[in-house]
Amino acid sequence: MLLQSPRYIRMSVILTAHLGLFFVAYVGAFMLRFDFSVPEVWLPVLGSTVGLIMGVKALVFYTAGQYAGWWRYVGLKDLMAVVRATALATLIFVAINFIFLESRHFPRSVYLLDFILTVVLVGGVRVSVRLFREMMSERARGGQEGVRRLLIIGAGDTCETLLRETEKNRNLQFRPVALVDDDPRKRGLRIHHVPVVGSVDDLVEVVKAHEIDEIVIATPSATRDQLRRITERCQETGIKPKILPAVESVLAGRGALGSLREVAIEDLLGRKEVRLDQAAIGAYAAGKTVLVTGAGGSIGSEICRQVCRFAPARLIMLEQAENPLFDIERELRARYLGAIELIPVIADICDAARIESVFGQYRPGVVLHAAAHKHVPLMEANPGEAVRNNVLGTRNVARAAASSGAMSVVMISTDKAINPTSVMGTTKRLAELYVQGMARKHPRTQFIAVRFGNVLGSNGSVIPIFREQILKGGPVTVTHPEMQRYFMTIPEATQLVLQAAARGESGEVFVLDMGEPVRIVDLARDMIRLSGLTPDRDIEIVFTGMRPGEKLFEELSQGDESIAKTDHEKIYIGKVSRLDLELLEREVPAFVRLIEAADPIAIKRHLKRLVPEFAFVAPEDEADGADEGGDEGGEKIISFPA
Repeated sequence: MLLQSPRYIRMSVILTAHLGLFFVAYVGAFMLRFDFSVPEVWLPVLGSTVGLIMGVKALVFYTAGQYAGWWRYVGLKDLMAVVRATALATLIFVAINFIFLESRHFPRSVYLLDFILTVVLVGGVRVSVRLFREMMSERARGGQEGVRRLLIIGAGDTCETLLRETEKNRNLQFRPVALVDDDPRKRGLRIHHVPVVGSVDDLVEVVKAHEIDEIVIATPSATRDQLRRITERCQETGIKPKILPAVESVLAGRGALGSLREVAIEDLLGRKEVRLDQAAIGAYAAGKTVLVTGAGGSIGSEICRQVCRFAPARLIMLEQAENPLFDIERELRARYLGAIELIPVIADICDAARIESVFGQYRPGVVLHAAAHKHVPLMEANPGEAVRNNVLGTRNVARAAASSGAMSVVMISTDKAINPTSVMGTTKRLAELYVQGMARKHPRTQFIAVRFGNVLGSNGSVIPIFREQILKGGPVTVTHPEMQRYFMTIPEATQLVLQAAARGESGEVFVLDMGEPVRIVDLARDMIRLSGLTPDRDIEIVFTGMRPGEKLFEELSQGDESIAKTDHEKIYIGKVSRLDLELLEREVPAFVRLIEAADPIAIKRHLKRLVPEFAFVAPEDEADGADEGGDEGGEKIISFPA
């Protein structure tokens, strides 16, 4: 009611209330000092100083902003502010008393008693307002239909934040009734009156005993294995858990308090937050014209989003597919209209003349080359298109960037370029070699490549495929029970690309730390469990056999390569073999002829000649028993330096 009143009315009421409390505290101090019977000799002193002490306190409290607080949210810091303001007012009153009023025989204990009573009365009234509101809110929530009994896993800071949120926010239809935590020292403790009743292993019993309707995971520091164990226990209860973002994520704008969500497969990967050198990336991108190829794809669109965080002058979004380009341009225009010049360009990187024209018109300073054909089985069936797009398209972009005076070109590569068993991987390796050759020929332009593995949720990746299969009731198809892949989230991969670009030197190939490889069948089982189902009972897992060009294991460095540390914990420099640029240029006409002839075997033979580690054996060679393949299994994993 008071909140809807004009400000001068609110201030008048609050000031009057405080003056009344100051009066009661001062008179009460005299009463306590003299056992509730103030001698007549002290009554004139009380009468002559009560107005002074009330005025001093009123002025100090106003200066300290004590009339602007919202009492329904009062906390410990607010009470400490009351203590500080009261202490300052008491010191000023003592000084005035001694210097101007010469009341040297004033009862000194009154100063202390008045200080204590003021803190108790003012603080008590404010706390009472909050307690009354919370009590009424709890009573109202208790009478509402649909209020769900909540169990929180993890009795830490994030849990405490959630408990406070549920206390003050009536829109959250939850009533926390129990907490569980694996730390035995917390057993029996309470946070905001909610008890810690057991550990994660006790979930089934706790859910039954407390009639739990919802489970929330509030353990942002949990490892992948810990989170998997928690979700498995939750599945035994029949309740799909939700997860709360860490307080740090909320403050950084990546989540909202109370924005509970279901546990995602990204959570089970246990990827740590990326640490970025914001200043270095800002110096790299801020105020420049940045061009992103493949801007409508999963990686390209996220690169556009991340680049915009660092305020480029212009962002050129180059894409051959109309609809994805329309989507990313509309998204960014809604967010950055007026701050960044956004230019969508429909163009195919295989069209050399068109690419030269675009680069000549806009003269980008930074080029982030994400356009590529990436699907291994499709490229096995269409090797000519893989060469045209991944090799010749990269050549067009690199040459146009150099001729237009670009400062930097970053090519997005893949772990499949290492000891390649596929056409896709081999063409990406050739693109790496071409970019390195351009670095030597054009020293004024920085050319680098960045390798990483699979990204979660990208177009055509395993995650959306598994999700679709689960929604249809299965089966979930996995090629091989031992198939392993490295995984990153799309934002993590793109942020590290920008970080490597900002720190790199021309000609380098950067390798991103992909963490531990994940078995695809384990990923499938995790996704089935997250859907509230049981693998091999509700959803069948079927092994379909490896497809052409696939490996069981991916690598991030070749056998004859080594990787060196950088000053970033997740970025390494690959010491890779090189190939003469002039040799590559001489091979371009041959590739063009082979593409026009549409001879897949001849194209693969030509790729094999340029990239000897390509594990390809022509059918006639197989018939002769020849073994021209490289490391076909690709099972040797190059570990990162300790």
